[in-house]
Amino acid sequence: MVKLTPYEQQMLDGKFGPFKQKALENIVAYAEVLGATELCEVTKATVYLGAHPYLEAVKSDDYNEIFSKMLLSTDETIPMGTMAKECFCQTCVTPCDHYVYEPLHLTKELFDKNHRFLEITKEAGVSIVNSCTPYLTGWLPLMGEHYVTTESSNVLMCNAVLGACGNSDGLEAAAWSAICGRTPLWGNHVWANRLGTHRFVLECPSETPLDWDVIGYTVGRKLPPHAVPILDGNFHRPDLIKLKQCFASMATTSGAEMCHIVGITPEARTLEMATGGKEVPTTVITRQDWEQSLKMLCDEGSGPVQFITLGCPHYTLEEIRDVALYIKGKKVHDGVLLMIWTDIPTKESANVNGYTKMIEEAGGYLLTSGCPLVIGPKCHQGITGMAMDGAKQAHYIRSESDAKVYYGSKYQCVDAAVSGRWEEA
Repeated sequence: MVKLTPYEQQMLDGKFGPFKQKALENIVAYAEVLGATELCEVTKATVYLGAHPYLEAVKSDDYNEIFSKMLLSTDETIPMGTMAKECFCQTCVTPCDHYVYEPLHLTKELFDKNHRFLEITKEAGVSIVNSCTPYLTGWLPLMGEHYVTTESSNVLMCNAVLGACGNSDGLEAAAWSAICGRTPLWGNHVWANRLGTHRFVLECPSETPLDWDVIGYTVGRKLPPHAVPILDGNFHRPDLIKLKQCFASMATTSGAEMCHIVGITPEARTLEMATGGKEVPTTVITRQDWEQSLKMLCDEGSGPVQFITLGCPHYTLEEIRDVALYIKGKKVHDGVLLMIWTDIPTKESANVNGYTKMIEEAGGYLLTSGCPLVIGPKCHQGITGMAMDGAKQAHYIRSESDAKVYYGSKYQCVDAAVSGRWEEA
């Protein structure tokens, strides 16, 4: 039995309308399945909204019906209400860029539908940001603050770096929590459950974002199910960009939701803090392990490329600046599509700083809101060679394409876009 506060009981009884009532009904049922005996207040949420292809299963153009069936998990059509007033909500990624659709080989119909769906949810109190890196746009849950999110790498970032509390609940549960402002008190919402269980000593390259991307991929593939990794050793101290890459790839090869980095994670200023003083198994990540992961991500040899995608997870303004200055005065090769992905607010900053113009003058695109994985194979049909700087993208896109997949630094990718060829390092 889940113990509810008087306010929660009123919501469950329908005092605040059927929209919130159904959301809380689902949260209570979810808590019962998990064995949670109470709920906690959620103050930050990202939600996976927009005209995503899975919503087409409803065979309806009525967004109330679509939202009810696919997100509220009910056959009853419940009119859209508003999100919880105490919870700041913003959108995760969507199935197309927010401003253009032609370069991605998408239809005007999808583009318009995506905007229509987002406008409806905006009226419900969701801010349109379209980001898989919400912490870059002011969505920052602090230590001890409870949040929900639909992005697996964001769970790791918020738990490991910010000390906030959240789980990988799934897109429906995130929507319920955004609506009612509650989630089951379980998993990483409970301090005792966040201790590290497996130590990884890094004896591999750790200087660049690519190094940390491969570190995350390697740790993830060696991590047992339901384990909490601890990164330790004499590594080069990472910054936010490097950890952004690390957590995206770690979430690709594992189900990790919490990660301790000794000396960086608030709960892991020391190894003893990370483990709670317990002995844990230790694995050394060697250069050989790191190089094996790199081989798994990048096809061998050199070859022509027609499709270059940067920004998985979404690029920071700093990364956009680096690419813009590097490509300034150069030209993307004929027949090559160069895409750099970020969120809406960061693109506006790139516009102000002239970075967007530099990229466009070179023949590239600074895009927002999604990535090839979210958009789907329509945007890269007929491609025989592609290159990217995100391990997550390189890992998953292989299931969508028969093309050669090359993986490397952003500078290697820009060089490939300009020459039309990937050159093996």
